[in-house]
Amino acid sequence: MEKIKSGKQLERHFKGIANHWRINILLLVGASEGITLEEMADQLGGNFKTISEHTRRLVQAGLLNKAYQGRTVQHSLSPYGKKIFTFIRTFQHS
Repeated sequence: MEKIKSGKQLERHFKGIANHWRINILLLVGASEGITLEEMADQLGGNFKTISEHTRRLVQAGLLNKAYQGRTVQHSLSPYGKKIFTFIRTFQHS
């Protein structure tokens, strides 16, 4: 039996993507698993600190995972992040 999320749980995920930077970061990570903050800032044309804060919020919302590799941090989509990524891509192309 599939567990149904409460309104509060859904709010956490939806607030996690309620910003154009976070949507773009989520789409970029979905297309480039293992991407670092520096690479995100370069590809999105954003300030490193801005991108860092938005990735932190995506991690907090349960949509991104961080993996520490020496001095760098690689980012990937969480299982919920993958579902939101698919939803955004579908919605984007409809």
